Amino acid sequence: MPPAASPTPPDYTPRLRSLMMAANIPSFRALSQAATVSKTAVNRLRRGQAEALRGEVLHQLAQALHQSIPQLLQDFSNLAIAPPAEPGLQPDDQPQLAQTQPEELRQAFQQEVLHQIESWLIQWPTAVYAAQKNPQVPASRLVPLLRPVEQLLDHWGLEAIASVGDEVAYDPQQHQLLNGHAQAGDRVLVRYTGYRQGDRLLHRAKVSPVNREA
Repeated sequence: MPPAASPTPPDYTPRLRSLMMAANIPSFRALSQAATVSKTAVNRLRRGQAEALRGEVLHQLAQALHQSIPQLLQDFSNLAIAPPAEPGLQPDDQPQLAQTQPEELRQAFQQEVLHQIESWLIQWPTAVYAAQKNPQVPASRLVPLLRPVEQLLDHWGLEAIASVGDEVAYDPQQHQLLNGHAQAGDRVLVRYTGYRQGDRLLHRAKVSPVNREA
């Protein structure tokens, strides 16, 4: 008996073509050029793998298609995002609604996105700081492009723990030493920004001791 054929992966091409038509983009090659991304990135959208794309690539594709980044992730990935419950339904009518409230879905979606861009969250503020110190650095041109992403994270209630380059009092609950030793209250220099969301700590800020000569 021949082995059962493996299921065909879903094809998101029709959905992508619909967005391209609305944005007056005639072909996948034209989309690649309009968004200044590789053909591989476009093919990932066609396969529903948007969550595998880097933050800046998602931003460029979202702009070209006139979509938000969350909408692009919802439409072209396997993230489990369900629509809100119908307003007329009562808890007794739908027992499972208690497990899939819109607020819980929103939080799950945010956490999935934050997990995907975790490396960018930590590295980006340090790159911005370096670019601002030296405008000749090519990275300085990227700073304005990612403002919408920063605004999205702000809308989600993501708060930075100090800014890169700041001198702050060392707090072991919020800071992680990269080198040396420090006691609570000692002055330290922020090397990488940390983050919290509401009362939940996501990442401690990475710091180094400030050595002052007597």
